[in-house]
Amino acid sequence: MAAAAASFSSAHPLRLRPRPAALLFLVCSAAKTPRPGLRRPRIPPASPSDTLLLFSRRRSRLALTEPRASNWRRFCSATVSAESEAQEAAAAAGAGPGEKIHEFRRRRRIADIKGEPDEGLGLVGQRLVLRGWVRTSRAQRSVTFIEVNDGSCVSNMQCVVSSDAEGYDQVESGFVTTGASLMVEGIVVNSQGSKQKVELRVEKLILIGKCDPLTFPIQKKRVSREFLRSVAHLRPRTNTFGAVSRVRNALAYATHKFFQENGFVWISSPIITASDCEGAGEQFCVTTMIPTTREGTDTPVDAIPRSKDGMIDWSQDFFGKPAFLTVSGQLNGETYATALSDMIEPELAFADLNDDMACATAYLQYVVRYVLENCKEDMDFFNTWIEKGIVDRLTDVAEKDFVQLTYSDAVELLLKAKKKFEFPVKWGCDLQSEHERYITEDAFAGRPDIKAFYMRENDDGKTVAAMDLLVPRVGELIGGSQREERLEYLENRLDELGLNKESYWWYLDLRRFGSVPHAGFGLGFERLVQFATGIDNIRDAIPFPRTPGSAEF
Repeated sequence: MAAAAASFSSAHPLRLRPRPAALLFLVCSAAKTPRPGLRRPRIPPASPSDTLLLFSRRRSRLALTEPRASNWRRFCSATVSAESEAQEAAAAAGAGPGEKIHEFRRRRRIADIKGEPDEGLGLVGQRLVLRGWVRTSRAQRSVTFIEVNDGSCVSNMQCVVSSDAEGYDQVESGFVTTGASLMVEGIVVNSQGSKQKVELRVEKLILIGKCDPLTFPIQKKRVSREFLRSVAHLRPRTNTFGAVSRVRNALAYATHKFFQENGFVWISSPIITASDCEGAGEQFCVTTMIPTTREGTDTPVDAIPRSKDGMIDWSQDFFGKPAFLTVSGQLNGETYATALSDMIEPELAFADLNDDMACATAYLQYVVRYVLENCKEDMDFFNTWIEKGIVDRLTDVAEKDFVQLTYSDAVELLLKAKKKFEFPVKWGCDLQSEHERYITEDAFAGRPDIKAFYMRENDDGKTVAAMDLLVPRVGELIGGSQREERLEYLENRLDELGLNKESYWWYLDLRRFGSVPHAGFGLGFERLVQFATGIDNIRDAIPFPRTPGSAEF
């Protein structure tokens, strides 16, 4: 090995010296597969000076007015001030082999400006650089008003561009249209309009990406959400789906923030399972035994391995047995909870159903408060355009006490209801969404409630220590239980359901070796997004929904 390394280093002396990023780019570029019919000339090993020479020749052939490195820095740098512009220019002029990468800095977004208590008035007179996409462009006699949005908030930044601004020719040429991306630099000034406190007086405009106004499907007019699902790659540019995405992000962040602040540990559970947890085997099988072409549409059935009796020979599969996409990380979470105490799914060791309910209610109130406090503009948008009164509804959830209701009490309440349900109610039935919504919206006037009905066997022999957390409009949001920690009871339950105990040997081991009472719950995150935004169709709460007959994007 040492001799091989010595021969390699002597044959390639440049390996001993740090290479500049431009050289790495050229090496990667040369490695691309050439198009059929074209011969790629052999590129000899380059030195840093050779690289700069090649770059300068390429720049001269393309008639660029400045190096591409400078363009890249202008578009992608995190700097936002005149001082930073000077730093960029210095870096472009003096960057050489061995130079350090510049410090990463948070960019100033439109949300940072509009989200200030004074809505940006404190920044009047400052120079700013913004990058974003054009929402509208209105040309008047002496100036052009361009509404720019960078995705950080619903609000746009109004940019006023006069004919003396650098890059105004892009406006005159008609390239600054809805959907186009650009960079604008200018001075923050008091706005003369009534819709905003400040605007940007543009001194420099650079068009980054054109957008054909005739074919761009997201125009200023309103379109249906059904249509937007067909262009899910572009729908985040609308006000509605931009707001949904930001609230979804806030909910995810608040989820981890809540559990981390309470001492929980996060693990990633596998997405493939051989255990049937909550019906995982009923949906998607994962196998390597189906031979496919690159297109994946012409699969001969007789090519699937079979045993002598004509059944599928699972011994030849990658896992040696049937495997499925999981629908729950609960069983894996229990494994780590019995070692590390509290895990993020969540699973709580040394806990019973009461602890589980306390954690679930505290969690829900925490994330709802977080969204109300940190996504005010988005929530105002939902309150105006999606669901009237959603802010009040969420405030009730964040502030009101939860109602705890047993399964038997819930059934009795429904039987007494002066309402005809599509699904008849009787003791022992699973409660349907219509039943859950009646309990939360009618019987308890919008308050959430918890009802117990399955998992660890209770002393009455008829019910189990489990709960569902119900909220208005959505119904069931959280489902949880105290897990069965007693080995003999769990084995009996597996036998009752006809499940193979050998497949659960490791899960049973948790009850053999230091078993403890433990509990946990699962959250329907998309339902939480629906609940927090008022979006009525769950397909619009998911960035890229997978639905029957459709797996686009």
